[in-house]
Amino acid sequence: MRVLVVEDERPFAETLRRGLIAEGFTVDVVHTGPEGLWAATERAYDVIVLDIMLPELSGYEVLKRLRATERWTPVLMLTAKDGEYDEADAFDLGADDYLTKPFSYVVLLARLRALLRRGAPARPAVLTAGDLRLDPAARTVHRGQTRIELTAREFGLLEFLLRRRGEALTKNEILSHVWDAHYEGDENVVEVYIGYLRKKIDNPFGTHTIQTLRGVGYRLAAAEPEAGTSAEARPGAAEDH
Repeated sequence: MRVLVVEDERPFAETLRRGLIAEGFTVDVVHTGPEGLWAATERAYDVIVLDIMLPELSGYEVLKRLRATERWTPVLMLTAKDGEYDEADAFDLGADDYLTKPFSYVVLLARLRALLRRGAPARPAVLTAGDLRLDPAARTVHRGQTRIELTAREFGLLEFLLRRRGEALTKNEILSHVWDAHYEGDENVVEVYIGYLRKKIDNPFGTHTIQTLRGVGYRLAAAEPEAGTSAEARPGAAEDH
């Protein structure tokens, strides 16, 4: 089995290399983000061990670019940071597993073997509504052939709406899934971000994908409404924000 190790701490990388070779792996080691990206795109590997804190190009960015080019090699991310948000970011970008330094070498081997048994994952489904497309793995959004740039929060909101397409969603439901289950801020932040999304995915294209439901919340249309149709689900619905 062929493994790519992308790790800038050279003594640690060498220790990993020797240990994996002793276990029967074929190992390539590189020390910077650009080197890792090049190796991962130019050569075939069964699994990649990718450090987050890399010079020139972070592990996050390497992973993001790999998934954007539809390379689904299993990736185990390593970091010296210990935080749930770092772990969440890694998984959001398409990582398959995550270890925080220092870690047990026995655990690393077990995780790698589990990834090898699992193999490369199938390409995640693209979410659509009419000609609006969101690719969760590549983290891209398109309306027709036009790419739409969204912030991380806008992307999360649109992904949630698309996954629950056709359903009436309250502000509290949206907050708990897109923000945090324990969010205690103003629920009107949902209105603000719905407005941001409309300005990017609807207004420039004359579409009305996101509907306002008076006294309820919002719904992403199951079928694309015709251009010129009101974004409000029924007469008297709340005004857009």
